[in-house]
This record gives sequence, C-alpha cells and structure tokens, in this order.
Amino acid sequence: MEHIYTVGELTGFIKSYLEASPQLKAVSVKGEISNLSAPSGKGHIFFTVKDEYATLRGVMFKSRAEKLSFKPENGMKVLCTGRISVYPSGGQYLLYADSIQPDGEGALYVALEQLKRKLAAEGLFSSERKKPLPKIPMRVGVITSATGAAVRDVINVAARRFPAAEVTVYPSLVQGVGAAETLSAGVVYFNKTKKVDVIIIGRGGGSVEELWEFNSELLARTVAASAVPVVSAVGHETDFTICDFAADLRAPTPSAAAELVFPDSRDIIRRFENALARMRTLVGARISTERRLLESLKQSRALRSPTAGFDDLRLRIADNERRLHTATERKLQLIKQQTQSLKPRLSSAAVRAVGLQNMRLSALKDRLAILDPMSVLDRGYAAVCDSEGNTLTGVSALKEGQSFVLKMADGRADATVGKVELYGNDL
Repeated sequence: MEHIYTVGELTGFIKSYLEASPQLKAVSVKGEISNLSAPSGKGHIFFTVKDEYATLRGVMFKSRAEKLSFKPENGMKVLCTGRISVYPSGGQYLLYADSIQPDGEGALYVALEQLKRKLAAEGLFSSERKKPLPKIPMRVGVITSATGAAVRDVINVAARRFPAAEVTVYPSLVQGVGAAETLSAGVVYFNKTKKVDVIIIGRGGGSVEELWEFNSELLARTVAASAVPVVSAVGHETDFTICDFAADLRAPTPSAAAELVFPDSRDIIRRFENALARMRTLVGARISTERRLLESLKQSRALRSPTAGFDDLRLRIADNERRLHTATERKLQLIKQQTQSLKPRLSSAAVRAVGLQNMRLSALKDRLAILDPMSVLDRGYAAVCDSEGNTLTGVSALKEGQSFVLKMADGRADATVGKVELYGNDL
C-alpha cells in the first residue's frame, strides 16, 4: 500500500533531500533584490531574489549581515552565495545566504558610494591621520600577487633607484573571494613583525569586478589602523578604490608607488656631495678665522710681555686700596664732625624736655590736691555717714532720732538727728 505522508513528514523529507544535495550546499545565484526587509530586532535580513522567470526567497543571518560592505536596496542587482534548504513553517525553500555582492557596474557603484560615505563620516579618510613616508626607507614591504606584473615593477624600480633597500613580498590574492582577507593579513603581518619602514599594497589594472576586493571595508579599516605608512597602488591612472582613500598615500600604479617610495640614490649622493662641499667651505672659513685670531694674539702685549699685565694689575689694586682708605677716612671724619655739632643741640633739648615735664607734674599735683576729699575737710567741712560708713548726701536720707557719724579733718563724732528740715529750691 502506498505510504501516506503528513505535511510535516513530506516537508522534512524534501528538506533532507535538498540539504543532502552537493549542488545545493554551496550555490551562487544572481538576480534583482525585492521585498527587502530592514534588519529585524535580531539583526537578520529577509529578501527575495528574482529575474523575469522566477523568484527565490532568501535570508541572511545577523553574523553574516554585519559583515556586508554595502547596504542592499530593492532593485539592486546582486550575486548571492549560500545553501538551499526548506523553511518548514512556511513550506518554502529558501536561500540561506552567506554572502551578497553587488552584480553589475551600476550596483557596484551604489555599494561603493555607500561604503565611501560611511567610512568618510567616521574620519578614516581624514588628512589629519595620514602618516608621512620615511625619507630613506631601508626596508619596504609589498603586498600583491607573487606572480603578477606589479611585484616585478616594484622590484625593478627599487633596483634602479635605490638598490640598497630590502624588499619583502607578502604573497596575496588580489581578486575574487578571500582576496580582501589575505590583503588585510599582509598589513597585519608587517605591523606585527615591524620588519619594514613602509608598505606598498596593490595590483595592476582590471575590471571593476576584478578590483572590487580593494573596496572591502575590512581592508580599509586594516589599512587605516596600520602604524606603518601604507601606499595604495591599485589599477591604472583612473581607478580609485576605498583602499586608496584609507591609505596614507595613493599612487596610480604599482611602479608609480615605487617611484614615490624609493629615493633616487643619485640624488642622495648629490645631496651628500653638496653637503660635504658646504662643510668643507665652513671648515675652511673657520680655520681662516682662527688663524687671524692667532696672528692678532701673537701681536698682543700680553704675549709679548707676559709680566706687564701682572704689573698693571698690581698697580690698579694698590691704587684702589689707597682710594678706599682715603674715602673711609673722609667718611669717618664727616661723621665725627656731625656728632660734635649735634651735642649742644641735644643738651639744650634735654634741659627743655625735663623742665616741661616738671611743669606738667606740678599741674597734675595741684589738680589732685583739689580733688582730694581731705583738703575739703581741712577747710572746716564735715562728711555725714550712716552707721555702716556710707556717705549721706542729703537730709532726705535722715530721720528724727537716727544716729549718724560726722567725719572731720582731725577725727569723727557720733550724733543723733533732732529735727529734719528740707530747704526750698530758692535757697
């Protein structure tokens, strides 16, 4: 009896069959993108690839989508590489894309401009970060195909212009899948080993598709991050790549890059000879100057009569001692005269000051005598105090029969109030 499948079983059978097919494990398909969805919350991209005959749904997962060097758009011609399988829930076969590349010059141009704007906004092409090339590079690294014309051109120019330089070649793919990774690995290698003073990276001319790996975002970032200066030389005069913009210097061809990197040994020799001639002129002029100085010293009095200088010095010292002694004597005499003239003035001032102080002292004594209570009592007055010794200043403090004390100049007397009488205001 014929086996009857469930939908799930049949779909699973088709899925297993497709995934087991060697032809569908790694398939490349080109077409036009449509139904493109923005990256989902998980970062996946869903799209459809179509031509005039059919459509094929596809998906690119986040880990792959993050590595795209351009932004896919609806209507763009692309070349997709991946595997074919079945999405059971939808009952559709899908392209699980590992890579998506622009296909055709129009699509490539759009992708190139997208990446160029992105990297420029990050400052990767800024002139401020460009490093100068060394004046005399003794070790030069070349990243290119080991069998291409580019490496021969660089070596020939080096042999002609500066044969003393050591050229190290890092063999790399220069087109097709994986070229950007090997080119980037070469830049990393020369930075880690620190064996070169400058790097030349490039290849000869070709179509846009053949040069496309030099537009890789990975390569651009690696070149921009290089601590060793990088010269990019890709293609012909009119070919520009992202690598050219990221490098420290762009040359139109590999041979032109070598002309820029390797100094002309003949120019170096000429500069050395010119510097040597200038040095000889300067040394000769210095020798002539020193000779004239020596001749003038020979004619000087110091050399003709060495002791004459010491005699003059001794005379100057003696003269200075005499003038110092005379000046000191004059100063002391002047101070003595000034002191003598001040003596009478100081004596007179002292007498006047003492007399003035005596007068002030006598006046103070008189004022104190007037204020002394005993002097008032001496004139016949008496002080009235209560039994506790407090001075009473008026009769309002006394009562009839109250005892009080009279203090006089020569003693005191106890008394009793007989009658209290207040005087009027007119008294």
